[in-house]
Amino acid sequence: MSFGNRGGGGFGGSRGGGSGGFGSVKKPVEVGKEYNVTISDTSRRGEGIAKIDGFVIFVPGTRMGQSARIKVTQVSDRFASGQVIEQGYFFSSTGGL
Repeated sequence: MSFGNRGGGGFGGSRGGGSGGFGSVKKPVEVGKEYNVTISDTSRRGEGIAKIDGFVIFVPGTRMGQSARIKVTQVSDRFASGQVIEQGYFFSSTGGL
């Protein structure tokens, strides 16, 4: 029995259609656009991490729990970077600012 090229499928096979890879997937954010986010985590480098539709955005100068309006400055295949353009408010249990 030969285990050579068994045709499509398998680990190295083609799944057909499209150009494949992360680059062909539409990102939920675009460079230059503004978004309201809440920082949900902190990276190893100390940058705040926000997510839009599960897509990671690194935002320097922010802390976990902070809300802010950001402008996306760069988008790559797996993540984006942004900068704060307006500090948000910390929400309290009383609903005040």
